[in-house]
Amino acid sequence: MAKKRPQTKAKQPQPQGGARAAADGDVPVVGAREPCPCGSGRRYKACHGRAAAHAVTELVQRPFEGLPSEGDWIALRELVPAATVELHLKEPLPEGVPSVTLATVLPMAWPALRREDGSILIGLQNDTASGDISRDLADTLQRALTAEPGTPVQGRRAPGDGVRLQDLLDPEGAFEPVVHAGFEFWVPDAQNATTEVTASLERANAAAIPTVKLTGVDAAYWCETPDKNHLRWVMPHPEEQLLDALARLHAASRSSLGEGTRLVGSFRAHGLTVPVWDLPTGVTAEDIEKPASEFAERLAAALATDAPLTGDERRARGGLTNRQVTLS
Repeated sequence: MAKKRPQTKAKQPQPQGGARAAADGDVPVVGAREPCPCGSGRRYKACHGRAAAHAVTELVQRPFEGLPSEGDWIALRELVPAATVELHLKEPLPEGVPSVTLATVLPMAWPALRREDGSILIGLQNDTASGDISRDLADTLQRALTAEPGTPVQGRRAPGDGVRLQDLLDPEGAFEPVVHAGFEFWVPDAQNATTEVTASLERANAAAIPTVKLTGVDAAYWCETPDKNHLRWVMPHPEEQLLDALARLHAASRSSLGEGTRLVGSFRAHGLTVPVWDLPTGVTAEDIEKPASEFAERLAAALATDAPLTGDERRARGGLTNRQVTLS
């Protein structure tokens, strides 16, 4: 766990009523129209709530930047139905907490769950109350570490000055997603699961799209749908540079991953670009491993080119841009 921030010892201005206002870090979050807990006599929204409101609405474009495997964080947040990853914290885990595991989603959409054995599951795909997913998840993680075994952690609005995942997680720790066919990892002992959890598990399994993580390239995920298969590949390159490189390859008919495959567009998610390929129904994840590695080599060469785009390349780029969808 990150070290607790020291409290300021500087004198605070005298509030109305003669009471001394609390330091900013000591002021709890209350309703916008309630009196501010600092003792100023003003409503919270007109006092310490201003900074809190700004923190809630300010959007962090790349919330996972600086974490190991940023692309996989984005994929698990937006693209992968069922997956888990063991998390490694900077500080030793508290006594009685054997492990912390990130999961794409938890039963009943819980933000987190501390199991009976003390282990912790953190849900990644939940809605968050602020514009900084990293801060919201860090707040959930900190509360889960002190939760009673066998209880879920409820959602809340994280403090505006709270720590982020980047403050809590070991930057050198491995981040190795395990993709699951379903959500059985929710219930190690299915016979003792509640009726609500069992029903939630059945609904989640019915909606899960078969997904496989490629092993030869980073943050690329094959998935199977009824009509066709797809490859979704989260790439770390700056968006404009990446679109130029993809356009060069597309104009030269070198953007496919083999016969019957086609680069159809891209997603924009949490500050990174996610090119998407359509694949024939019979093309499996194993089939696409080698073509994906070969494409990575072609892309690296295209990224290294800084010549102006030709007319055909500009048209290809325009087509790719028109087929870009923003997920977050």
